[in-house]
Amino acid sequence: MTTYLPSLFGGMLIGLSAAMLLLLNGHIAGISGIVGRLALGVGVSVNLAFLTGLVLGPLVFLAAFGHWPTVTITAIWPTIIVAGLLVGIGSRMGCGCTSGHGVVGLARLSPRSVAAVITFLTSGVVAVTLSKGLGL
Repeated sequence: MTTYLPSLFGGMLIGLSAAMLLLLNGHIAGISGIVGRLALGVGVSVNLAFLTGLVLGPLVFLAAFGHWPTVTITAIWPTIIVAGLLVGIGSRMGCGCTSGHGVVGLARLSPRSVAAVITFLTSGVVAVTLSKGLGL
């Protein structure tokens, strides 16, 4: 059971922060939207505070569990850069990212978010299946 505590704790923090942002400021906790608003200079203090909290998250993890979260990335930098660009383009095309649609949109029973999450998950399954089949 203790194996799942960090994930449970992290999920609870994500849900709490998304609910607080929606209830207190009326904004969806979608990271692409927050970064976009920050880049445009809209709501700088709220958006910067939210992003700062995301960056400081590993420090909270360290304080709670006594060790840094384990992160393993096996892809090479060109793959990571292309993947990041594709995610950015996709989040703009889908009017939001996985956090906005998956965490807040589904909780609000948004039909657009249901369609987006189905698309995200299907695309992920196809991408993994193809990359494993091609030996990537």
